[in-house]
Amino acid sequence: MEQRHLGRTGLRVSRLGLGTLTWGRDTGEPEAADQLKAFWEAGGTLVDTADVYADGCAEYLLGQLIGDLVPRRDLVVATKAGSVLDPDRRVDGSRGHLLAALDASLERLGTDHVDLWQIHAFDPHTPLEETLQALDIAVSSGRARYAGVSNFCGWQLAKAATWQLAAPGTRTRLAGTQMEYSLLQRGIEREVLPAALDLGIGVLPSSPLGRGVLTGKYRHATPSGSRGASEHLAPFVAPYLDDAASRVVDAVATAAHGLATTPLEVALAWVRDRPGVVAPIVGARTAQQLRAALSVEALTLPDEICQALDDVSAPVHRYPDQDWSTL
Repeated sequence: MEQRHLGRTGLRVSRLGLGTLTWGRDTGEPEAADQLKAFWEAGGTLVDTADVYADGCAEYLLGQLIGDLVPRRDLVVATKAGSVLDPDRRVDGSRGHLLAALDASLERLGTDHVDLWQIHAFDPHTPLEETLQALDIAVSSGRARYAGVSNFCGWQLAKAATWQLAAPGTRTRLAGTQMEYSLLQRGIEREVLPAALDLGIGVLPSSPLGRGVLTGKYRHATPSGSRGASEHLAPFVAPYLDDAASRVVDAVATAAHGLATTPLEVALAWVRDRPGVVAPIVGARTAQQLRAALSVEALTLPDEICQALDDVSAPVHRYPDQDWSTL
């Protein structure tokens, strides 16, 4: 699998990442092991998790598989901290919470460092410089090799990255930002993506298949065993089952038919090769699904197909995103 640099750093990652959102909850150890081995054998290196996935069980399961199944040195292990399972407070970006969460993650993962540590979300109740100081401490102490953020909007990302760049050698520059990005969710193109490109931050798209909808499996019904049929994940899929999404899915299916490939491969290739994108994070329920996604490595979409998909999925971007002089 092709390797790409994450932002303006020396860290190289596979251009597809393996997500573990369902590990330890919907995906048990045997299936997780099959996924990790298939990913590694295909040349994949970037494995993404978080301390809140399955309340820590995803990290623990990954830690159980590293070493015995796949050599630690062959993986780029990324995790996140900052989200909290508290109905009264969804995010805690305080330095104390973040560093304690990192230590707990390392223990569950069974390693002395993670390759990429990410702030899971912006905390409006904690000074940003305090949150970012946790990244600096994590890197300077060796507990993390590189640092990034997740789910920061445009101004939050630009402010955080600029703060880190203001003291080179003292503060750790942001290597990546993880955001939802697909043909069904192009919101990051408004401000996040331009900021990332300007600041040299690599984009790691989550849900690159539109929460599974872009595979086409929901076109006529909701398959049993799918996320859309799951009690706790159905609300996650539901926003992408409207008429607007259906038109995009139909266009992807038409393109796939013309290219003699699958809608999954078309949708994944489109986001993988967008400017600024380093590695879409693919979360599969089974190893079979993951292997289908990994087969996209050989596919590059023709320019005319990319343009057609751009047109059918184009979000409305007007003032102030568009050049004011053209309005």
